[in-house]
Amino acid sequence: MAIDLDAIRKKLNQLSGVSSKRKAMWRPEEGQEYSVRIIAFPNNDGNPFQERWFYYNIGNNSGLLTPNQFGKPDPFQELISKLRADGTKESYEMAKQLYPKMRTYAAVIVRGEENEGVRLWSFGKGVYKNLLDIMLDPDYGDITDVKTGHDIKVNCTKNPGQQWATTDIRPRPKSIPLGTAAQIKEWTDESNFPNLDEMYSLKSYEELENIINAWLNGEDAQDDSMTNTVVREKSATTPSSSSRKKSSSTEEESFDDLDDAFAELEDDNIPF
Repeated sequence: MAIDLDAIRKKLNQLSGVSSKRKAMWRPEEGQEYSVRIIAFPNNDGNPFQERWFYYNIGNNSGLLTPNQFGKPDPFQELISKLRADGTKESYEMAKQLYPKMRTYAAVIVRGEENEGVRLWSFGKGVYKNLLDIMLDPDYGDITDVKTGHDIKVNCTKNPGQQWATTDIRPRPKSIPLGTAAQIKEWTDESNFPNLDEMYSLKSYEELENIINAWLNGEDAQDDSMTNTVVREKSATTPSSSSRKKSSSTEEESFDDLDDAFAELEDDNIPF
């Protein structure tokens, strides 16, 4: 059998860190203005975005994908159900601490950085809602259309006295093509999209059960599988007190754990 050179190059890039999650991700820096073009994920049931749910507030562990979202048995959800059934205030507070949070991912081309290719932009509920509102506005419609779509202006700012930075988005009024015919062909090729399923691995039931038990016993079961860099966004949720230790960070830090980065991004809710 002939050697697959493309497979060898891919493996070499992985070993060299070229295809690392950090390189695949993009985030707006505070005080900078960007223009980005969102490209719809192919073969995604017509949804231009991808969503993932994470448990992130468990000891020193970074964000953990929820098995429940994939229809798999989930020890976290089992514990949440038991705590809610207990009916005490303490059980409710512990269950609330375990609730998962959603992150949304858009594939983007950043104007001025086109040589970086297709990257992933991760954001919380507020930005997600604003993007959906824009797409439902008849003045803009499908902003991801490669010929008649719209770029999005992205600003990340933090006013004096404000704890978290705010990510503001606005559609550019003029419709423009995604790029040249050659660029469109390259950027919309599914093989050139970062793969979320390769970036974030789902732990087994037993692994998650061990993490829960360690957390309940006051131990730290460290998980380093999901190192990433994201920016905090403004949220109506304020940091809640907890008997378990949380790390604090300033806005411009690079977070090595998704639990630090995701904290307080969305309103509390029970998605499952």
